[in-house]
Amino acid sequence: MPVDPSPVPSSPAFPKPASSPSGANTPEILTGSGAILRSLEHLGVKDVFGLPGGAIIPFYDELMASTAIRHILVRHEQGAGHAAEGYASSTNKVGVAIATSGPGATNLVTAIADAYMDSVPVLIITGQVFSTLMGTDAFQEVDIVGITMPITKHSFLVTKPEDVPATLAAAYHIASTGRPGPVLVDITKDAQQNSAPFVWNPKVDLAGYRPVTKAHGKQIQAAAQLILEAKKPVFYVGGGVIRAEASAELAVLAETTGTPVVTTLMARGAFPDSHEQNLGMPGMHGTVPAVLALQESDLIVALGARFDDRVTGKVSEFAPNAKIVHVDVDPAEIGKIRAADVPIVGDAKDVIADLTKAFVATAAATETRPDIADWWEYLRGLQVEFPLGYAEPTDGLLSPQYVIKRIGELSGPEAIYASGVGQHQMWAAQFIKYERPNAWLNSGGAGTMGYGVPAAMGAKVAEPDRTVWAIDGDGCFQMTNQELATCTINNIPIKVAIINNSSLGMVRQWQSLFYDGRHSFTDLNTGHGTAMVPDFVKLADAYGALGIRVTKVEEIDAAIKLAIETNDRPVVIDFIVSRDAMVWPMVPQGVSNSLIEHAQQIAPEWDEE
Repeated sequence: MPVDPSPVPSSPAFPKPASSPSGANTPEILTGSGAILRSLEHLGVKDVFGLPGGAIIPFYDELMASTAIRHILVRHEQGAGHAAEGYASSTNKVGVAIATSGPGATNLVTAIADAYMDSVPVLIITGQVFSTLMGTDAFQEVDIVGITMPITKHSFLVTKPEDVPATLAAAYHIASTGRPGPVLVDITKDAQQNSAPFVWNPKVDLAGYRPVTKAHGKQIQAAAQLILEAKKPVFYVGGGVIRAEASAELAVLAETTGTPVVTTLMARGAFPDSHEQNLGMPGMHGTVPAVLALQESDLIVALGARFDDRVTGKVSEFAPNAKIVHVDVDPAEIGKIRAADVPIVGDAKDVIADLTKAFVATAAATETRPDIADWWEYLRGLQVEFPLGYAEPTDGLLSPQYVIKRIGELSGPEAIYASGVGQHQMWAAQFIKYERPNAWLNSGGAGTMGYGVPAAMGAKVAEPDRTVWAIDGDGCFQMTNQELATCTINNIPIKVAIINNSSLGMVRQWQSLFYDGRHSFTDLNTGHGTAMVPDFVKLADAYGALGIRVTKVEEIDAAIKLAIETNDRPVVIDFIVSRDAMVWPMVPQGVSNSLIEHAQQIAPEWDEE
């Protein structure tokens, strides 16, 4: 971003922190920008992603000398935001992104909204024009606090250097507690340049912010009783289980009760795919057993899930015979879509552990066990009758499902898989087996194209010893591929698999199904025929990455293995796949999930509305 031409104080423009006075209890005098750096160090931040500009220069001047914090210079601020998300989602730590005022800050908005929808803990720090210029339409002045208010847990404006430490401590606390999410701190340039005593008090006490973590005992007991009595129970597991780091507790509860488990798009890996009680992913593109387990259940125990429309289908017809136990740390989610018979507000880790204890105690006291043998027999029958599969393409091009399946098989469960949005996202959710939490990163709620590459970059910074894949489409890749330069220069050797069908695949699928095959403006000319605009292999080479093109089945494994073995630079594999491949099963939007058994024969009268 251009540098802010506003005048700066003459003595000096960016003063360095003063030496600490000799008195042990006398606070050190720091500039506001020095206080930002010192606060981040106290908070344990090790890596940040950002791009400097005029209104944030004072902080960058301080950051340059830091030995405790690594700064990754991105090529676009949206990349910084998604990288912070990938960092957070792969570790459950708080990711940090930094930008200047005006367009620098607004370029972060998409990533902020994405983090808000998916409950990702990120701290966003933006520079702002001088406080004396605010409200005058000064150069690069934008009210980023106002813009982001609906898509953050909280947004702060700091105009005084003495307010920096407490504000950053509060922002970090808010981002990482309760239901995690993005918090923005906007700091004026004069607040960064001026000096004040640095007072660090890590104890944060915010009026009105009291996340509930421990649930009411009577509610826990009521839920345990319903599980004992249910004939067709199912655990509906959402991303909140991963954010709460409650996977181990979930495994104990599931095995103790014998209840079937479904894991949403955001919860893939929260419960191992290899576990015999896992029915797979529910929803629009979920497995038949998972969808019908919810639809035909008599008890749904929702754990950190929010009854998203992609899971419920037509809400008025969703699970008509089921009682609902809804566990969520955010009370606003309970009853928002589906009324709960037993609402439980609390942290999933604590609630699930308490629920297991209550179930065991109740079962022992009443000498009963759940009677769900017939339910399991029905579900096992569905698994046999409706296995997850795909049709081989007839046009001689690669099967995208097979490509993604082999990436998962050759890379293994310890790898991290970050996906863009579209058909490749659904195939990656379906055909890679997830055995642990934090292995699957994607944009679920916002559905943000361009998420994959920068999120993978952030994950690789956070987890340098893991193999990290960005599974991208040719459309998604073109939105954020400039971050390959960031990866090359900063030695972040991610692997990128472009599932190249030369089109906006998911939009094309909807056009094929619901618009009589009128493929309006979805052809990208990236891999079919003579047109390759751009040529992804040449583009990879220009960015200093290893570029590979795969057009034959027999080349797939060798390319994936070469990518895994190459760790001195990023790798981009251009897989030329069939554009006619579709994501199945599919329950169209607004249609009852009861029709999942017929989801591969889409009736013409099914409208997406």
